[in-house]
Amino acid sequence: MARKATITRTTSESSIELSLDLDGTGQTNIDTSVPFFNHMMTALGKHSLIDLDIKAHGDTDIDVHHTVEDVAIVFGEALKQALGDKKHLVRFADATVPLDEALARAVVDISGRPYAVCTGEPEGFEYAMIGGHFTGSLVRHVMESIAFHADLCLHMTVLAGRDPHHIAEAEFKALARALRYAIELDPRVSGIPSTKGAL
Repeated sequence: MARKATITRTTSESSIELSLDLDGTGQTNIDTSVPFFNHMMTALGKHSLIDLDIKAHGDTDIDVHHTVEDVAIVFGEALKQALGDKKHLVRFADATVPLDEALARAVVDISGRPYAVCTGEPEGFEYAMIGGHFTGSLVRHVMESIAFHADLCLHMTVLAGRDPHHIAEAEFKALARALRYAIELDPRVSGIPSTKGAL
């Protein structure tokens, strides 16, 4: 069964068209209308090996927040849909990724219970303006939105970092790498990887 999903979501604040393939090779075509976020979602697709196509626009003349948030929501929903019955999943995975002076760790459980814990970002990071439009606070918001809408448990920890661009990119790449392994199918796993028999 193909582990793919396509979702279209339109509100008064944004319009999102997103398609993904969990069993891809990391091919991406990203246009969120927010340049730095394009860069981050491209990295997310590339390093997770999820093929990802996103076309989004919204009221960026007011703020990029709505468009970024809505893309994260739709990505989470598509991830959940593409995972299907979750049979034979690896389920748990972690990754620690450096980017120059920055270092981030992501731990993922495809648990069916949404939870997000994000810690370690340096003081003032949330106010940093990255790429002219994207504030540091949006990184945590994206992580939380993905986790809650994909029904993931995500722990994201920034272990080191000074440059806001590097910190944000390390976080996205750590999430990508953790997802890459968590969504893999393991032929040794019989059915759903849970003692409850459900995720």
